Amino acid sequence: MVCTKESVASSGLNIWSGEAAAGSTPVVDIIAVQGLGAHPYFTWVKKVPPSEADKPKRFRDKTRFWKSKKEQSKGGEDRPTEVMWLRDLLVPLFQNARIASYSYESDWRDRQVQTSLRECADQFLNVLYQQRRQANECKRPLVLIGHSLGCLVIQQALVNAVHRQEFTDLRLSVAGMIFLGAPFQGSDAAIFGEWLARLWRLDSTLLERLRKGNPDLFALSTDFCGSYIDRDVVCFYEKRETEYLRSLKTKVVNSQSASLLGRRSIFLNTDHSGLNKFSIDDDPNFALVLPEIQRMVVNSHSAVAERHKAKGGITIDRGNKHWMVPRPVNGLFTGRVKLLLRIQEALRNNHTSPSDEQKRFVITGLGGQGKSEICLKVASLMREEFWGIFWVDVGKTSIAESNFIAIAKMIGRAAEDVSEALQVLAATKQSWLLILDNADDPNFDYQLYLPSGTHGAVIMTSRIPECRKYGTVGAEALEGLDEEQSQELLLRAAELPRESWPSHSSHANEVVSLLGSHMLALIQAGAYISNGHCQLHEYPEVYCRQRKRLLAFRPKQAQSRYCDVYATFEAPAAVLEQSESETARDALQLLAILSMLDSSFLPLQIFKDAWHAGRDLRTEPSDPSTIYDLSLDHLKQLPCFMLEDGNIWDTYRLIEASSLLASHSLVIRHDSNISPGLSMHVLIHAWAKERLGSEQQSVAWIAAGCVLALSRDNPEVGHIQGWRLLPHVQSYLDIRVSKALSFGLEVIVVPILLACGWLLDDMRQHSRLSYLLEDMFLELGENPDEVSQESLPLYILQVRNLSRLSKSKKAVHLAQQVDKINEDILAADDRDRLSSQHELAVAYQENGQTKEAIDLLEQVVKIKETVLAIDDPDRLASQHALAVAYQENRQTKEAIDLLEQVVKIEETVLAVDNRDRHTSQHALAIVYRKNGQIKEAIELLEQVIKIEGTVLADDDPDRLASQHELAVAYRKNRQTKEAIDLLEQVVKIEGTVLAVDNPDRLASQHALAISYQENGQTKEAIELLEQVVKIKGTALAVDNPDRLKSQQELSVTDRENGQVEEAIDVE
Repeated sequence: MVCTKESVASSGLNIWSGEAAAGSTPVVDIIAVQGLGAHPYFTWVKKVPPSEADKPKRFRDKTRFWKSKKEQSKGGEDRPTEVMWLRDLLVPLFQNARIASYSYESDWRDRQVQTSLRECADQFLNVLYQQRRQANECKRPLVLIGHSLGCLVIQQALVNAVHRQEFTDLRLSVAGMIFLGAPFQGSDAAIFGEWLARLWRLDSTLLERLRKGNPDLFALSTDFCGSYIDRDVVCFYEKRETEYLRSLKTKVVNSQSASLLGRRSIFLNTDHSGLNKFSIDDDPNFALVLPEIQRMVVNSHSAVAERHKAKGGITIDRGNKHWMVPRPVNGLFTGRVKLLLRIQEALRNNHTSPSDEQKRFVITGLGGQGKSEICLKVASLMREEFWGIFWVDVGKTSIAESNFIAIAKMIGRAAEDVSEALQVLAATKQSWLLILDNADDPNFDYQLYLPSGTHGAVIMTSRIPECRKYGTVGAEALEGLDEEQSQELLLRAAELPRESWPSHSSHANEVVSLLGSHMLALIQAGAYISNGHCQLHEYPEVYCRQRKRLLAFRPKQAQSRYCDVYATFEAPAAVLEQSESETARDALQLLAILSMLDSSFLPLQIFKDAWHAGRDLRTEPSDPSTIYDLSLDHLKQLPCFMLEDGNIWDTYRLIEASSLLASHSLVIRHDSNISPGLSMHVLIHAWAKERLGSEQQSVAWIAAGCVLALSRDNPEVGHIQGWRLLPHVQSYLDIRVSKALSFGLEVIVVPILLACGWLLDDMRQHSRLSYLLEDMFLELGENPDEVSQESLPLYILQVRNLSRLSKSKKAVHLAQQVDKINEDILAADDRDRLSSQHELAVAYQENGQTKEAIDLLEQVVKIKETVLAIDDPDRLASQHALAVAYQENRQTKEAIDLLEQVVKIEETVLAVDNRDRHTSQHALAIVYRKNGQIKEAIELLEQVIKIEGTVLADDDPDRLASQHELAVAYRKNRQTKEAIDLLEQVVKIEGTVLAVDNPDRLASQHALAISYQENGQTKEAIELLEQVVKIKGTALAVDNPDRLKSQQELSVTDRENGQVEEAIDVE
């Protein structure tokens, strides 16, 4: 019966888990033994820190430590946040375990209690013996956890068991022991307790035994260590001192006393009483203890079975007779504890519960992640639980057939082929485990290798995600190790001393991130370092320069099946190259294009958008007027799966190609009704690019560029999909223009670069665009300060970008030249001329020439209203710009009227999540706020931010701008707390993605400082304003309005804070 807080017994075994958590018999016992005079329930409970009101009472209780624990538990209700970790943490984590605590009368403060360590140990031994009498219990693995005196009770009990025949099964079944603050050499604190016991005439037998330096304790440890030298033991000791009577602080058990020679010792950041108390909320102490318990449980079955077998020969019901496994477990095997437990529990059910289906577990994932190593580990751990364990490499049919025939021969039966060997296995009544490794061919039906019937157990490894359907008791899509385990694997492979690991943590984490936690890559990196080729901190730099060499580096010993990372990925690529199918060719083309982009999520919508733009270009071909225009020649560079004729986009070949790549685990498919797409592991992405020859890379770069350039015709690319395409555009442009021009003719390459420049503009990546434009001017031999008619498209983009970067004087200078050229060659209502005039007006406005901006925009809007439709994007953009100019000129009514008109039209023709629509709503909200219509501004901005939160990344510039503006509106509405919360969030994000002198980042910091000031947080306001003023002082001109505004605000704040001298300095 499961124990509760109310039914806990003061003596004996209290069981906290159900007898059969998943309908099966427990496979391991985990029993915790309490310390001296501990409460049977509360000794394992961690509570939340007391409130300030409770502290005096709690302190008083602490000074009266001689009071009985029973008395302390009376009166007052239990806190609702208490965590009884044996019940609340271990039971859910170990569902096939029987978890219990053992209590015994040992409170020296109770006059009724008179006992000794030997008596407590004998009682514990007998209770365990009684509770493990059944046939399925007596040899069950046992993990013991002791706290303080409980550790000595465990020691003494096991020493006593050596001399008693009836306890043989019990002591052989002890798989591991966790000692929490064990006083193996006694404790100084016992002396004080012993003095009190004598003073009050209490029994001090246990306290005398715990006195530091007691020779009986030394003898006990000696006997224990000599009798249980092969057991898994880990000791934990306290790092903090315990406080008594206000002034007395001491460690109840110091690290030396709590350790055993030759056994691992780990400190916990707590005092003695906290060593056995853990909480749910990411308790760092529990994070140290849990892996040790998990490891002991994982290893318990094989270790205990071996021990019983060695002792009696026939003391276990099952034993391994046939072992057909190719190699031992790699000594560097790290982590995967939960998965190992899960697989063992799933396969072990085969023996503990009836089933009408064969137990099959499938492990999928990309090559080199350790699928085979996990199988080797499971086989090793469960060796004594299966009569036969057989390994078949199904990567090649010829090898698989020979392996199956060998299995039949090992069993003692003849077989001529796979089917006959499978019949032999199916007819074998003994327990067996069949491991089918490398089921990686998506065109092969691996059901042909599964024995018929319900007997036996099977593990299958595969790169094919669809193979998970073969799993009857579970499947696992294997991913990289977690950060901590990845670091451990790397440092072990690098053969760095364990004591030096903390000092290498940051460098190790950098390498782990670089390699995407890929197991084989981490092992290779460690081997490269251990062989003396570089130091750990040098590896990232060497990797960037010599990536191909490093990922093809092979350790001389303990090599994997494919030897190195690149060979692992090349195996499925070779299959595609040998295939003559159209889908295989399409898949290789798609893989090459993806390698030119980023490894992150790529929406497949981009191929559809590019195809539609190509269809329009094909339908209405025109001779390009400059080398900056896309032409029919660009359509010829697209991949074959995009060259289908017709008026409707057919996704069939693209889906087939991506599915084939996914089936080989070369890409990851993200099937979503909203935006399906593909992504890649960082190492596969690197390999896919490295494997291409220089000519192949040129073809792939141009093909990828044509897809990007043509996709821009869909305005949504710069809107909803923009943030997802951004890393791909950035990765694609991670190349010098001179190198790009070597890939093909200028008429092909230059339009691609210009289109990518416009994509950067759409995505508000103005700094990155400035680098691209600078490089293009240089390589094309154009003067960036003097406009050339032949390169007008390049200068128009330059004008726009200069305006966005607040380089308004340069922007006006160039825009006037562009407009003059267009005036001579284009009609007044020509779309290109109107566009250049729009950009000139924007430059005027950015330069403070508001009147000129309004005059020109009114002219542009008037013409566009006669030649363009009411919902034309260019017409709406100019109306928007004119409204903003009106607002700058304090023509608030005109600004509101025009913006309300624009917003109304866009709300009828544009999607609710369209970025242009949000921009207009944002601008209208600003005008509302400046006009005193704060409520309307807040309502509109909250609506915009809610939608942006579903379609834009956290660090998207437009989303941050909307949050900034809403915070300003909150402040104007005296919602200062809401303003501060929002601005702190904006400032934090901008601090990670924007340069220190970025105008938007400085504006947000300025606004936050003002909010701090209004909220009475003067110190924070001054610190932030001083930082802003310092940066603006180096980045902006002396008479820049923004710089002067921040200086003035800092001066005012200093004066209000009584810092007159500082205020004068600022002024």
